[in-house]
Amino acid sequence: MKILIICSKKFYSKIEEVKKNLEKKNIEVFLPNCYDDPTAEQKAWDLGAEEHQKFKAAMYKQSEDTISNMDAVLVLNLDKEKEGKILKNYIGGATFLEMYDAFRLGKKIYLYNDIPNGMLYDEIEGFSPIIIDGNLELIK
Repeated sequence: MKILIICSKKFYSKIEEVKKNLEKKNIEVFLPNCYDDPTAEQKAWDLGAEEHQKFKAAMYKQSEDTISNMDAVLVLNLDKEKEGKILKNYIGGATFLEMYDAFRLGKKIYLYNDIPNGMLYDEIEGFSPIIIDGNLELIK
């Protein structure tokens, strides 16, 4: 099985442990865009709005291409602290779009935690994700 981990950059520090545990199950793990350079988006912003737009477009295309070669995606939707508030089971815009690509391409979508409450709840539920509640043994 080949699986792509997708998540907010805020959760990149959690990926290595998840990756190791999946590899113990003989799952081939692929990492998010910019995992090796989490500052890539800021570098694009530093070059101006037009360069940032080009960067984002390239990342969306790269994600779609990667997902097309996967069996599944694993969404690390963890709690995110922002401006003193906890956003439970956070899924950001880019991750949501990657989930949509996976759905559209017929790939399994695993959610590490429950679907977050919010305006996209129904859309995410419509993707029929497999909620694993942190139990990587449920990925098959």
